[in-house]
Amino acid sequence: MSARVFLGLSGGVDSALSAALLAEQGYDVTCIYMRNWSRDLPGFACPWADELADAERVAVALGLPLEVWDCEREYKETVVDYLVDAYARGFTPNPDVMCNQTVKFGTFAEKAFSAGADLIATGHYASVEHRPDGPAILSRAADEHKDQTYFLWRVRGEVLNRALFPMAEIPSKAVAREMCRARRISVADKPDSDGICFIGPVGLRTFLLDSLDRRAGDIVDWETGAVLGRHDGAFLFTVGQRKGLDLGGGPARYVVGTDTSANIVYVTADLSCPALWTCEDALEDAHWIAGEPPVSGEYLVRTRHTGTLRTAHVETLGDGRVLVRWPEPVRTVAPGQSAVIYDGRTCLGGGIIATNRGASRES
Repeated sequence: MSARVFLGLSGGVDSALSAALLAEQGYDVTCIYMRNWSRDLPGFACPWADELADAERVAVALGLPLEVWDCEREYKETVVDYLVDAYARGFTPNPDVMCNQTVKFGTFAEKAFSAGADLIATGHYASVEHRPDGPAILSRAADEHKDQTYFLWRVRGEVLNRALFPMAEIPSKAVAREMCRARRISVADKPDSDGICFIGPVGLRTFLLDSLDRRAGDIVDWETGAVLGRHDGAFLFTVGQRKGLDLGGGPARYVVGTDTSANIVYVTADLSCPALWTCEDALEDAHWIAGEPPVSGEYLVRTRHTGTLRTAHVETLGDGRVLVRWPEPVRTVAPGQSAVIYDGRTCLGGGIIATNRGASRES
């Protein structure tokens, strides 16, 4: 009897090809469209109905059943509210990381297993090795550019032991599209989604101003303390940001820190400013796929999706705290972002960057 797989079908290329590959491999596939968000935003109609229509066409073409599951409550409480709260406190969160933990490999996985699924599957570019005597091993996909293990580090190893990633060995998105065309899958040439899915082209600034109160405040020069301009809310800015400061002429300036309590944004025109560089990152709320932290030592660390994998000394301190020491200064990453830790190709886990060196000029 074939293993029963519930696959998250979004209406995009990757999940569509994943469905086709699993069916070809003999799995008993049920496609699930997760309706995570249906709210329209100012100037932006949520495309969920169009995405569902694409998913329906894919399922019909492949001869697979499709169900629609309402995950909006969980998505709002654990992803949307998380994003808004983090920005309000001066952090720059990764909503995709939280979505994978709480919705795709949380609510969806739990409901799928309760409904009789042996396994779940998604269109993520990642590789997983199931282990009968312990948590699964998560590794980077063949396509390093598309690899999405950066967004999967908070998923529990026990859940990954019952997950399939059919895109693991696909060498590129171009190959994935060609494979869809060969199977006459209608979404083969559908554009990739860009940015935060529930915000769409309306943009993060508009979304945040629709969710949080506009608060005028000062833009302050880091070195001199001089007021250079005004802003609509310190929560709108993130470390390293250059665009959107609206300071008129003069040199390009970069955000080096925000203080959401005092509602101040600090900037510099000096790319060598110490606040733009760091030799260590303090992490909190660490999660390890194996359940236990690795031995302190040298590992590969990534602090941005598709960012450079750099060797660093990783020290696990207990209570979910980790210290990452870089052998030479690296650009400061905004607090709230993820630092993901690898042993070779294996994703061990990671933590949330906690230190905000640019919070004030006295830091």
